[in-house]
Amino acid sequence: MTRTRPILTIGHSRHSWERFVELLGEARVDTLADIRSTPRSRFLPHFNRHQLAAALAARNIAYIFLGETLGGRPQNPELYSCGVADYEKMAASAEFRRGLAALIDEAGQHCVAVMCAEADPLECHRCLLVGRALTDAGLEVRHILASGAIMTHVGAEDRLLELEHLAEESLLKVPRDELLAQAYRSRARKFAYTSQSG
Repeated sequence: MTRTRPILTIGHSRHSWERFVELLGEARVDTLADIRSTPRSRFLPHFNRHQLAAALAARNIAYIFLGETLGGRPQNPELYSCGVADYEKMAASAEFRRGLAALIDEAGQHCVAVMCAEADPLECHRCLLVGRALTDAGLEVRHILASGAIMTHVGAEDRLLELEHLAEESLLKVPRDELLAQAYRSRARKFAYTSQSG
C-alpha cells in the first residue's frame, strides 16, 4: 500500500474553536474522524457532534463519526478485563477492524485527523489503541500536540517507553517490540475506560 500522507491524531482538549481550527489548518487536515464513544462535551459545546460537524463543514472540512467502532468505551462486555476496556481484545474484534478499514479507506483519499478528547496522545486510546493498530498495519501516524508541534508515532513510542520505565539500556537487551507490548499494556491499564459495572 502506497501512502503519500500520514494519518494524524488530535485531542480537542480545552481548545477554543479558533485554536482547534488553527491546529487543523496548520496540519492541512480536510477530514476529521471523530472516534469518541460519546461525541459531546459538557463544558465545550463547540465539540458536540452536530455543532462540530456543521462548523467544520462551513470551513470545508468533512466530519465522519467512527466512535461506534473505534471508540474507547466498547458496548460489548467481553471487551473488558476486570472492568477496564481491554485494548488488545478491542483491536482483535470484528467491529474495530471494520472501523479501522473505513478510516484507512478515508485516509487514502483525504488528509485525515483522528480526534478524541485528551490533550496528551499517550493518555488516549487514539494513540494507545488506534495509532498502534494503524502503525502495525504499516501506516504512518503522527500526533498533533496542543502546542502545534507534530510528533511521529515512533517518537510517541519512545516517550511511552520512558514513561513506563522501559527505555533503559540495561534491560537485558529485550527486543523493542516486546518492551513496547509491555509498555502499551501498562499504559492502557492506567488510562483506558473503566466500566461502572466492572
